[in-house]
Amino acid sequence: MVSLTIRTATVLVLLCLFTANLCGETLPQEKSESAPPNVVLIFADDLGYGDLGCYGATKIKTPNIDRLAAQGRQFTDAHSASAVCTPSRYGLLTGTYPFRAFGGQGVWGPLKTDAGLIIDTEMLTLGKVFQNKGYATACLGKWHLGFKEGKNDWQVPLSPGPLDVGFDHYFGIPQVNSGSPFVYVEDETIVGYDANDPLVLGGKPVSPTPTFPEEASRKSPNKFSGALKAHQIYDDEKTGTLLTQRAVKWIAEKKDDPFFLYLPTPNIHHPFTPAPRFKGTSECGLYGDFVHELDSMVGEVLKALDENGLSDNTLVIFTSDNGAMLNRAGRDAVKAGHKINGDLLGFKFGVWEGGHRVPLIARWPGKIQAGTESSQLISHIDMLATFTALTGQDAAGLEGTDSIDMLPAFQDEPQQPLRKELLLAPFRSQNIAIRKDNWVYIGAKGSGGFSGSKPHQHAWGGAPAVAFVGGVNSDIENGRIKKDAPAAQLYNLQDDPNQSQNLHNQYPERVRELSSLLDSYGVKKEKKPARKNNKKKVAPKKQKSQKPVPAS
Repeated sequence: MVSLTIRTATVLVLLCLFTANLCGETLPQEKSESAPPNVVLIFADDLGYGDLGCYGATKIKTPNIDRLAAQGRQFTDAHSASAVCTPSRYGLLTGTYPFRAFGGQGVWGPLKTDAGLIIDTEMLTLGKVFQNKGYATACLGKWHLGFKEGKNDWQVPLSPGPLDVGFDHYFGIPQVNSGSPFVYVEDETIVGYDANDPLVLGGKPVSPTPTFPEEASRKSPNKFSGALKAHQIYDDEKTGTLLTQRAVKWIAEKKDDPFFLYLPTPNIHHPFTPAPRFKGTSECGLYGDFVHELDSMVGEVLKALDENGLSDNTLVIFTSDNGAMLNRAGRDAVKAGHKINGDLLGFKFGVWEGGHRVPLIARWPGKIQAGTESSQLISHIDMLATFTALTGQDAAGLEGTDSIDMLPAFQDEPQQPLRKELLLAPFRSQNIAIRKDNWVYIGAKGSGGFSGSKPHQHAWGGAPAVAFVGGVNSDIENGRIKKDAPAAQLYNLQDDPNQSQNLHNQYPERVRELSSLLDSYGVKKEKKPARKNNKKKVAPKKQKSQKPVPAS
């Protein structure tokens, strides 16, 4: 009787398992394999090519990001759409070169405080690619692409904005952490909004500006009055933790549905304001501490994916919006022996490799081979086509964009380059460059970026900055571009990845070829301001009060 009961029970159990199997209730692995993949895109701010352990850093520890690289694929020739924050983000989200914005006028510098949304709401974006396939989408972090049509008066609702270009939910810093308004925005409203005390651009008295020690680098004065409650809620040193908590919570809420999470962190843009628990944890001052906080944020997101059983079916991409900047904290890190952009020439805002060659890591267990490296030329503008292919959508929707499907470079090892040419944009359009195969041509002298050279200046760049870090370039002598330097630049990145030797005069045919290719894009270049011949009219004091070099 006992034996019969056991056999009967066994049959019933097997029958239940078989029945449940037919219903798909006990096959989580099979369900996972057939379910659309989730995507998490972590977009760091001003993180240089040399700032991570997996890219050669020794003074800064990044165990979580290094683990991501060990479990996925690390790209060594990845580039941001621009060496400047706003155009870089425009290119990432639209898959289009920033110079094409506004009918070809282009987006070149950081967005002004009162600027409206610069993404056409009819354009295909990363968020819309996923929304088209029923994904939940969220942007949590730095936006810096504008709100409203025309000029932004900062009165709620802040629309159009992120919710109109592909995101179901937005929370974060509306502009940049170094500039006002110092408030958080959630969806279309200001966190802590008070209709009786609205933000007023240019109003009096000006609301307080968060202040930090000089070694944290510069934070611009507030340009707004009002919104005292909203300003009290905003806290630079709590922002990283707050965004991490929001990301972890959102992942848990959406775990049963496919999702796309875009996490553009404020780390490591100045001012360098890590949470107190990270201060003093690196060998590179606040610069390194801020990277440590970023690494912790990545670790918490990866942990959330693990705890919700999502890791195996989630593509995680980690990268940076442009290269590192040689501000006060950056200089302190260099003095401590850290190479913020590795051995690459140049910095943020400039067209040399240090301005736009960035870390890029992709992990997708079972789909991307762990512990691998790729030298494929890849740009952030390629994410649009890549995600279109990932979600099985028709590439016809990409018409008019500059995006190339790089999914084969993630999952396989193509023998030939998928992308053979790429425009590289600095702050100044005169210095825009073209990359073809291993050659890069820059249509002017210098980097086209920051040019500060004095210890008290916030925005170091160009030849003076190269001299400060001990870099070498044949056009530079004693921290200045030589007077007899060639009118343009040509480098062979295969033989000379650090751009130490300008080959412009040695390869005239190559110069003509690439110059013609660059001209074929029709980039509208800014007109150089006319120089005043009467030097007596330019007093030293007046020179100091001139408009400063734009800083992002």
